[in-house]
Amino acid sequence: MNYSEKYTMYAREVLMQKVQMRMSERRFKHVLGVEETAITLAKKYGVSLEKASIAALTHDYAKERPNDEFILVINRDGYDKELLNYGNAIWHGLVGADFVSRELGIMDEEILQAIRLHTTGAAEMSLLDKIIYVADYIEPGRSFPGVKEARELAFVDLDEVVAFETKHTLEHLLMQEQKIYPKTIETYNYWVAN
Repeated sequence: MNYSEKYTMYAREVLMQKVQMRMSERRFKHVLGVEETAITLAKKYGVSLEKASIAALTHDYAKERPNDEFILVINRDGYDKELLNYGNAIWHGLVGADFVSRELGIMDEEILQAIRLHTTGAAEMSLLDKIIYVADYIEPGRSFPGVKEARELAFVDLDEVVAFETKHTLEHLLMQEQKIYPKTIETYNYWVAN
């Protein structure tokens, strides 16, 4: 990997160790798959490899924390109380970015935004946001109907794969009769129904 001098292989190793200590082996393997995919997409679409690597390595940093840690932060730090009606699937991105900032010292707003949006997407997404959103969905460890098509589409048209992922994610949530976070509906309305 050809990263900038600021993000040396040593810095990546230190970050990886900190992240790995916060998650199961299975989750860490997923994170490494997302990083690999994000870097490949970043090369294709001209995004900073350093930012793609950091955002990918930290996107699930808070995923395996207990709910009470999230609830404490939501109540303490001025989040909309409506957020309490959703669970870890939403919290680990939206609130997880705060853990990444506070505990890992990552202050780059572009990276933090990609972490916040990696599960819900948004109407307005930067290239990095889209890359992390998509890389999380198509990383090599994923296996579900449509993933092969999504992987192929990711290297043809990033906007099209964002729409594909959003549509299929929403279909899955509806089939499971799960509560749908408003940002996910916003993403669908912009990328799919527009």
